[in-house]
Amino acid sequence: MSKQTTWPPRSSGSRFTAFPVPKTNGGRSHHRHRHKSFWKHSSTSSFTSPDRRDFSDLPPELITRIGFSLGYRSLETASLACKSWCEALRPAREALRYLTLGKQFKHGAGGFTASVDNALKMFLKAAERGSTKGMVDAGLIYWERGDRDKAFGLYRKAAEAGDRNGQCNLGIWYLQVEPPNPKEAVKWLYLASFQGHVRAQYQLAICMYQGRGADCNVKEAARWYLRAAEHGYVRAMYNVSLCYKYGEGLVQSHREARKWMKLAADRGHGKAQYEHGLTLFSEGDKITALVYLELATRAGVRAGRHLKDVIREQLSPTSRYSAMLLLESWRALPSSS
Repeated sequence: MSKQTTWPPRSSGSRFTAFPVPKTNGGRSHHRHRHKSFWKHSSTSSFTSPDRRDFSDLPPELITRIGFSLGYRSLETASLACKSWCEALRPAREALRYLTLGKQFKHGAGGFTASVDNALKMFLKAAERGSTKGMVDAGLIYWERGDRDKAFGLYRKAAEAGDRNGQCNLGIWYLQVEPPNPKEAVKWLYLASFQGHVRAQYQLAICMYQGRGADCNVKEAARWYLRAAEHGYVRAMYNVSLCYKYGEGLVQSHREARKWMKLAADRGHGKAQYEHGLTLFSEGDKITALVYLELATRAGVRAGRHLKDVIREQLSPTSRYSAMLLLESWRALPSSS
């Protein structure tokens, strides 16, 4: 059965394509030749001319640090550049293997029986080798187990190394710990937000809106809500809609408010589904309003139950059947939250 998209249908968008790979020598690759050259140069410890420096000149510490940000294929390719790179990237390769095993244990994938204990062991091994992803994943398990001190230590280490997930989690840690430390939270949420972490952007917006850990700044809060919403964070979409609706931090616009409320509703936000249902009902679109109000009820929003029943009584059997078909075919659009 083919996957059905959300109703109403989303507009089509352009897709990104990769840059073409340059070809030389009639399209034949010099891959093997380059590898021989890299290995040959890596065996020399000095150079007769500064113009003939190769990859092995780069500091191993720098190569190791870069390696932790690479995916499997890129890491594999970089390890073939020269012997010094191969050795410098060894911790990153080992960490990546432990990370993969950790995720398989955590989710019961790859033929492994689900085991959080084994997942934690693998993540800690990755963290020992310098992987900030391992630190964050291990910290999350400690957090979920209620061991917040161990979670803090791992989040802090990852955050100080520049990992945006670690920075976001550390910021949230400071907000939820007793007693909370909002100023320290805002500091780390800022760092993660500037790296494009959408949850951090949303949390930072809340802090700025409430004046928690920073001066109350509704305009700045709306700006961060909008940035997170534009990158698919559903709760930010809902808040952006409210900002446009009431003119808080953004120029009041009912059109923009309606647009963002629908975007949030189509991604499964219960309150947004309720609000959008009310808007549709006020516009006279009772069939579609019934669909969104029913979705909101299923999401746990009870406010629209009475109106939903009123609309159902007003519709003909044919219209009620149409609404039922639309409801059954509805699927939430993907989001980053």
